[in-house]
Amino acid sequence: MYQALIAEDSKPILRNIKALLQATELPIHIAATAANGEEALAAMRQHRIDILLTDIRMPKMDGLALIEQAKLLHPQLKVVLISGYNDFEYTRKALNLQVFDYLLKPVERHQLQEVMERIIVQLKEQQSGEAGSFKDIVDPDFHAELRLGPEFREQTKAPFLIHKQPFSPNKEQWKLSVLQAGLTEVFAPHDCWVFPTQQPYQFFVLVNLSVKDKYPSAYECMEAARSGLLKEGLYASLCGQLQAIPDGRLAEFYQQMSRLMKEQLSITGPLLLDKGYSALPLGADSAMTELLSNSFVDMIRQRQKERFALKLAEQLQKWQSSNVRLAELERFLVLLTEAFGSSLSEQDPWNRLKLTEQANKLLELDSFAHFTEQLLLWTEQCFELLQNQNRKSGSELFQQIDEYVQMNMYSHVSIADLAQRFHVSPSYISRIMKKYAEKTFVHYYLNLKIKEACRLLETKPEMKIKELSDVLSFSDQHYFSKVFKEYAGCSPTEYKEQLKSL
Repeated sequence: MYQALIAEDSKPILRNIKALLQATELPIHIAATAANGEEALAAMRQHRIDILLTDIRMPKMDGLALIEQAKLLHPQLKVVLISGYNDFEYTRKALNLQVFDYLLKPVERHQLQEVMERIIVQLKEQQSGEAGSFKDIVDPDFHAELRLGPEFREQTKAPFLIHKQPFSPNKEQWKLSVLQAGLTEVFAPHDCWVFPTQQPYQFFVLVNLSVKDKYPSAYECMEAARSGLLKEGLYASLCGQLQAIPDGRLAEFYQQMSRLMKEQLSITGPLLLDKGYSALPLGADSAMTELLSNSFVDMIRQRQKERFALKLAEQLQKWQSSNVRLAELERFLVLLTEAFGSSLSEQDPWNRLKLTEQANKLLELDSFAHFTEQLLLWTEQCFELLQNQNRKSGSELFQQIDEYVQMNMYSHVSIADLAQRFHVSPSYISRIMKKYAEKTFVHYYLNLKIKEACRLLETKPEMKIKELSDVLSFSDQHYFSKVFKEYAGCSPTEYKEQLKSL
């Protein structure tokens, strides 16, 4: 419902305009009426007004002075001038004050209806454009219903970002209604608006910049908000500044704050980050996490379950003591998930998906102690999964390797090729070959090639030794002959002669 004010010193004309406006059945509410410009201006200071209908000639303050003062209070105000035929010069001056339109006395219903309908169209477009600034910020469902009134447009606002503190309780209480009520109380009498963002447990807040009268610094403002939310059982970290930002840069500024929050948020202590100051450097922590992760990844590849669990428990205790950044913990967890996932066979993608899903849920737990307990349990289950897979699929993997090399007898296959093909480590391939073929892969593969060479000499006696060497992908004829004699007990030429004598 849009709010209107009618300023007219003639009571009969005022009653007529009021009746005509109500008869239009448009979404317009007459919030106040005034008999002169001073009364109208006083009413506008008390009410949120979208539309002003004003006479030109009024006592105490005329329509032109009223329009000029009203525009200072409400720059987006839509003004309709009501004038007589002999007020042309006044009307011309009023149009220079960006009056939306004017109506001649006596005001007729169809003219008033047409002007009001056009005003409502512009007001809706204006609101839609303002809401568009939030499209890349707020939750899509919330954005679809977002309507911003004149009081939002007319106030200069300071931006803040609020995020749930990691590993804190009461996540079900992180609702828009709870935050809006709590922050309204903290910032009162200064207006604030809370928007749910596209990130879980993260809210974008705009506060009337007049809040400086209550909290002179960004830190004091954020600490007051944090304390107020804590009374509601909400543990929060905040980032922002006590400076205005143009509406056109809201999305850009939000992305900057969101990135800072993600990079600086720590696992235990709350964060109060004034965007006007530089954040802590990240390079050292990131490099340390990568080195640390590599050592844990190696333990996974080598199936060192007990050592892994011991080192992980020690590291988690160190991180809790040092209040490590959440971003570093997330990076570490991602690398662990990838390491466990890549160690699983290609035939078991479902387990790999479950690993990722389970790891993400760990970060939503209500305390770091609970996270530590569940992470240790999760990694133990991952190791058991790998061990079960090895027991179950060792013979299956050997069969697949045998089939693959049989099909690729005439090309060159290395142990590295097999490792890449079957998504396991070269050392695991070597262990499988020793267990099921009772020889190294090289001996196994060369033995197959020489058996195939013997078969070709028997079925195609006309083949030359060089042709045989080339077709079986040996590097040269001399090397082929050397390998042939090692496995067959004689040279290829001697083997051909033996075949002739049979």
